[in-house]
Amino acid sequence: MNTKIITAENITEAALCLKAGGMVVFPTETVYGLGGDAFSDDAVDKIYAAKGRPSDNPLIVHICDISQLSLLASSVSPKAALLMEHFWPGPLTLIFDKSPNVGGKVTAGLDTVAVRFPSNETAQRLIAESGTLVAAPSANLSGSPSPTVCSDVIDDLYGRVDYIIDGTGCEIGLESTVVDVSGDRTVVLRPGAVTLEMIQKLIPDAELDAGLIDADSVPKCPGLKYTHYSPKAEVIVVQGDSERVRAYIQSQLDDNPACGVLSYKGSTYSGGAIVLDAGDCMEQYAHNLFSHLRTFDRHGVALVYAEFALEGGMGTAVRNRLYKAAGHHIIEV
Repeated sequence: MNTKIITAENITEAALCLKAGGMVVFPTETVYGLGGDAFSDDAVDKIYAAKGRPSDNPLIVHICDISQLSLLASSVSPKAALLMEHFWPGPLTLIFDKSPNVGGKVTAGLDTVAVRFPSNETAQRLIAESGTLVAAPSANLSGSPSPTVCSDVIDDLYGRVDYIIDGTGCEIGLESTVVDVSGDRTVVLRPGAVTLEMIQKLIPDAELDAGLIDADSVPKCPGLKYTHYSPKAEVIVVQGDSERVRAYIQSQLDDNPACGVLSYKGSTYSGGAIVLDAGDCMEQYAHNLFSHLRTFDRHGVALVYAEFALEGGMGTAVRNRLYKAAGHHIIEV
């Protein structure tokens, strides 16, 4: 397939491609998305094929106007409306009982549909000009870290999609928060920038799905049914007292200087193939995580020690992604 790389200035031709059943990669405020017509089974099949994604893993449908939700959801509860009022447009996906308009391919045969209203201007323009709604998982090969810069999209999907829009955004760096509002309970199925604490200010009994962190549980969220976020390198998470964490990682580097390190809050190490700083807070860690994992791979690093601290808020989302990237290989010190 001949992939064309464009900027947002040429978005009209990409929108026409979407409308004709093609595939377009576009930036959002979270990560890059791989878009296709949500109402076309053929387009949805192309998305699954391009990513190498199992077809029983549902996709998120993106809208650009709140009125479009009526095309997708059979009902909207008061709690869902409250979350929409506070967090849409933005990095929040809500799961509703689906309307008869929604085909079975995009929802992987489920009776529910996942919907997001992104705040990124390029994403909104693409959806609006396409004249349809856009099914879009992250724009990476299935299982690898989600892309936050265009070069990472090109590494994974060049020659597999019709258009890649080289745009700005992706400031968050992790995929959207996913909340199930289809039943009586309000359940966070995937943590993100809209944190549990933020949601509980509006809905006090909102809760986290038990499968988010537990290695033995399988969450029912779009995008999380299978292994995700894994670089080619083996990742080991080291957490606990910060001084002991640094001492442990340094001891490993002394024995094996070919290792890489994902450091946190300015920790420094001597030796090591490459040391990348995740930042000074969990928001920065989230922004840098996927990009840094890909950087380790580009440098051929086979083993990475990731310095981590258990923190709430955005830390829950980072923990979820990092643990999965490490295959739940965690060392407590």
